Amino acid sequence: MKKFDKGKVLIISFSHFTHDVYSSFLAPMLPLLISKLGISLSETAFLDIVRRLPALFNPLFGLMAERRGVKLIVILMPSVTAICMSFLGLANSYIVALILLFVAGISAALYHIPSPVMIKEASGNRIGVGMSFFMVGGETARTVGPLLITAGISLWGLDGTYRLVPFGLLSSFLLYWKLRNFASRSNFNKKKEKGAAKNFLKRYTFFFGVLGGFIFFQSAMKSALVLYLPVYLTQNGSSLWYAGISLSVLQFFAVLGTLFSGTYSDRIGRYRMLFISSLISSISMILFVLYRDVLLFPLLAILGFFLFATGPILLASVQDLNSGMPTFANSIYMAVNFGIGSIAVYMIGRSGDIMGLNKTYQAVAALSFGCIVSVFMLKKAARYKL
Repeated sequence: MKKFDKGKVLIISFSHFTHDVYSSFLAPMLPLLISKLGISLSETAFLDIVRRLPALFNPLFGLMAERRGVKLIVILMPSVTAICMSFLGLANSYIVALILLFVAGISAALYHIPSPVMIKEASGNRIGVGMSFFMVGGETARTVGPLLITAGISLWGLDGTYRLVPFGLLSSFLLYWKLRNFASRSNFNKKKEKGAAKNFLKRYTFFFGVLGGFIFFQSAMKSALVLYLPVYLTQNGSSLWYAGISLSVLQFFAVLGTLFSGTYSDRIGRYRMLFISSLISSISMILFVLYRDVLLFPLLAILGFFLFATGPILLASVQDLNSGMPTFANSIYMAVNFGIGSIAVYMIGRSGDIMGLNKTYQAVAALSFGCIVSVFMLKKAARYKL
């Protein structure tokens, strides 16, 4: 069995952190962008959808990555995302904002396809642990990111957030220095048999279909709590700083959830851990709707821990398929994840315009129990082969 290479796992996880710090800028900026650009909640939802749109090409990116080295992608994409997201505050029109977010979406898609596979290679027989470290990098970024962009806005105003770009550039230089000698043992450069992708899709369509159902219910909760939480809280009388701190509390406990979930899924099983996380998340979402004013931070802590705990488990489950095409498998997962997530984001935004965010959050709480049903179906789907 291959050993767990902690050094490489930490380096790749750091690249996840540097990339996702900038990806997390959108939600805290939304209240100000809504005011500056004069856009509705539906239009703000479309901003996030456009950022996710390049994920539709993930299978193509995945096939390309199966045949080519991916090290430079992991090194360069944090800088591309940093430039696009930092310049978002300068956008003087809705179209400019869409263009910046679309390019950032391409960068995110290219980054997230190969990096989990590199983590798998470095994790040996402890894939769940490796995925936890990787996801901790992302969730830590989404804790730091809202505070960083809020501080940047406070110091320089919305138009001055471009000053945050150098941090992204420096991170890419550091990643190049650390990863320049990284050599993957995977099948990135091996020629695949003709029709391998078609056979893969035929074999695992049912699995990814059920996975899409689970992701839909999860994405409804995540969209409400991440993308729209600052808007939701400011509409209910909170300050931008209070909303930003609330989002960071959610993301801080998401770090802890992702850290422990992959490790325990290696011990007690992927689907048992998914069930526990889904059950507690659903109950907590209902309590959040009912008792937000009294128990805001404790409930955000519980939701952050258990709602985001599913991330490394799902990544590990996809890699557990043993398909022989790990990068392509991950690209399909990312396409389903971002595609279904885009639908959920738009539905939340549209619902917010029609009946208000308060009632939308109530609907999301009711739908959250769909995650529990999906877990039982997903366990069967993982064993199902045509």
